[in-house]
Order: sequence, then structure tokens, then C-alpha cells
Amino acid sequence: MIAMPLATVLLLAISLAVGISIGAVGVGGILLIPALAALGHLGMHEAMATALFSFFFTGAVGAALFQRRGSIRWRLAAPLCAGSLACGFLGAWANAQLDATALTAILAALIVFAGVYTLRAHRSGSAPPFEDKPRVQMVLLAAIGAFVGFGSGLTGVGGPAIAVPVMVMAGFPPLATIGASQAVQVVAALSGSAAHVAQGTIDYALAIPVTVAQIAGVPIGVRVVHAVPPEVLRKLIGLVCIATGAWLGVRLLIHAIA
Repeated sequence: MIAMPLATVLLLAISLAVGISIGAVGVGGILLIPALAALGHLGMHEAMATALFSFFFTGAVGAALFQRRGSIRWRLAAPLCAGSLACGFLGAWANAQLDATALTAILAALIVFAGVYTLRAHRSGSAPPFEDKPRVQMVLLAAIGAFVGFGSGLTGVGGPAIAVPVMVMAGFPPLATIGASQAVQVVAALSGSAAHVAQGTIDYALAIPVTVAQIAGVPIGVRVVHAVPPEVLRKLIGLVCIATGAWLGVRLLIHAIA
């Protein structure tokens, strides 16, 4: 029996945790990119492309599980998906135009933002904005979807990491937001990955085991978010995100000084 290298074991363990967090609170997928870069020895472009490719499959599993529980409001999810489909490819194209330093800085800022978001108190039971004006709400959601798709393609973080904070801050209920973000993750990852496939930046040898580990974790996270208020998990992910973003920022500063 051949023992796995420690780095591989750690990467798979992190991927499992990422899958759990994607199913539970949405934003945890953002941690996969630094793990792929540090433990998978990928460049930032390749780490982002590989992570985004894996999120297509985790999003499909998450969306199916949320749909089975009746937790996806397609009135919210459909315009989100339309906007994301239109702009995911553009975000991935922009990714190829930026150097690794700029992408790392953007990713570090986004990770810290996601961490701060998860530590904040969340509103529950509120009605979505413009509920009495469906056309205005549809335009708002399509615009959010476009932003999510572009940001997902640009940074590789997946739809929920951007959609959940933005939608909750806009006034959409958290559980409905997490459900819709599972659907938009599929579309954003598909659109962005199409560009990465053309650019040849996806590491399939790492993408396959990482994806399998995430898929194993998603159902656990879905059970958590539907069974209990996941405050402990939310706070843990928030602190890990802030620490990871700070670590990336410090690495950039050290590299710049050196």
C-alpha cells in the first residue's frame, strides 16, 4: 500500500471541509485556492482555474440537495443564473490578463471580506427587496448575477462566496440566498471554466480528487444548515478566512520588499 504525501492528505482534508462549508454557509469555497497554491504547488492562475472547475460539480450536488428540500426559490435563482452566465466567461478572460501578484491581492481582499461577513449577525425572516415589484427585483438579481459571474471567473472563488454576502447585504433572507447561490455556482463555474479550458490552465490531475472530497462534504453541510443554526461553523469559517486573507497579504508584502 502506497502512503499519500502529507501535502496531499492535507489538501483532501481541506477540500472535504470546503465542501461542508459550501453546503452550510456558501462562502467556504474561497479557501480552496490558497490550499491548491500552497499544497498543490500550483501558480495562482492554475489554482483559481482548477478550483472554479471543481465548483461546477459541488454546485450541482448542492443545488440538487437544496432543491430536494424545496429551498431554492427559482424566482430568485433564475435571473441570478442568467446574469452569471453572461459574465463568467468575461471574468475568466480578465483573469488571464492580470499577473499573479494582482490576482493574489484581489483574492486576499475578497477572502478577508468574506470572513468579516460571516462573523456579522445575520438577519432572518425578512422579505426580499422589491417583492412587490417583480420586474425591478429581476433586474437587481440579474445585475447581482453579472457581478457574481464576473467575480467568480476573475478570482475562481465560486458563486456562493460572492453571491451570499452581496445578496444578504441587499436584504435577501439567508437560507433563500444560500439555496440560490448553489444554482448560480453551477452556471458561474461553467461559464468561467469554458474560458479556462480554452486557456489550458486547469490541472485535472488535482481537480478530480479535490472535487470528490468536496462532493463528500456538501451533503453534510446541507444537513447542518437545515438542521441547526450553524453559528459555530459560521464563526470558525469567518476566522479562518480572515487569517488566510491576512496570510496572503503578508506574503505579498514580503515578496514586494524582497
